[in-house]
Amino acid sequence: MDAILLQILNGLDKGSAYALIALGLTLIFGTLGVVNFAHGALFMIGAFCAVTLQRVLNLSFETIDETQKDFLGNPLKVKTPYVEAWFGPEAGAWIIDWAVPLALVIAIPIMLLVGYVMERGLIKHFYKRPHADQILVTFGLAIVMQEIVKYFFGANPIQTPPPDALNGVANLGAIIGMDIVYPVWRIVYFCFATLIIGGIFAFLQFTTFGMVVRAGMADRETVGLLGINIDRRFTIMFGIAAAVAGLAGVMYGPINPPNYHMGMDFLVLSFVVVVVGGMGSLPGAVLAGFLLGILESFASTTWATTTIPGINQIIIYLVAIVVLLTRPRGLMGRKGVMEE
Repeated sequence: MDAILLQILNGLDKGSAYALIALGLTLIFGTLGVVNFAHGALFMIGAFCAVTLQRVLNLSFETIDETQKDFLGNPLKVKTPYVEAWFGPEAGAWIIDWAVPLALVIAIPIMLLVGYVMERGLIKHFYKRPHADQILVTFGLAIVMQEIVKYFFGANPIQTPPPDALNGVANLGAIIGMDIVYPVWRIVYFCFATLIIGGIFAFLQFTTFGMVVRAGMADRETVGLLGINIDRRFTIMFGIAAAVAGLAGVMYGPINPPNYHMGMDFLVLSFVVVVVGGMGSLPGAVLAGFLLGILESFASTTWATTTIPGINQIIIYLVAIVVLLTRPRGLMGRKGVMEE
């Protein structure tokens, strides 16, 4: 039972990332009708927002410390981060330690801006083009963004550690008498993903803006005839979807050190999640993300990989085949979506 619960936790951890990226993909497809293959790159950019902030906060200047001597008796040069000089040693050290959570603050406006520029500068010209054209142009954009990140940050993964207070493990099974030890940051990531997903659904369900967007997703022409600038609202939704992907990337950095191809790694899996959940279905994307994450976790166990070698690499695609053969629209797909 301990092993089963541990694998479920691992699945929820992976599923959180899948669900967040798939949610953004579905928001873009549901509102704009665009198949955005550059969405994984937005996830990567979010992760590198945390990397950039971490490097900026660690910028230092050298001073001579007369209290420390080298083996020749000369004073040592000591590097002091600027934030420690500005805010004091304790406050500066705290800011550096909490660089990843603080990166959420700068990632939001950056990702909103990136999403706006992508939509206005490129995506809007492909609204009425075939989905194949959309896939090709957004995939090309993803490669360009990937190579830009590789040029500035290199090809190797970059460590972005979580705050020391959240870097340990928690015994989740102590309450129920089981031995289930799990990393604290992974629990934080799952809670963060749940909060973001809940916030998006609440925004769409209970705000006037969200209700107009949902109406536009169902019947864009009628909403436009009512005098509502639905295109502007959809542009904002593209920015929000980009921000969701970016925030997911920021928080995922301590779990998997950011590298220039991490967006592509998640993109294909997330599209499978969207297809399994149902194109255009937000609840379906979230449900499929968590379900496939749990299945992948169980398929990665020693027993599963010994019994069927390589099953952990193909389980998601096998499930997708089975679902599409039995339910061509996905688990919660809507009639008419991509059926013309």
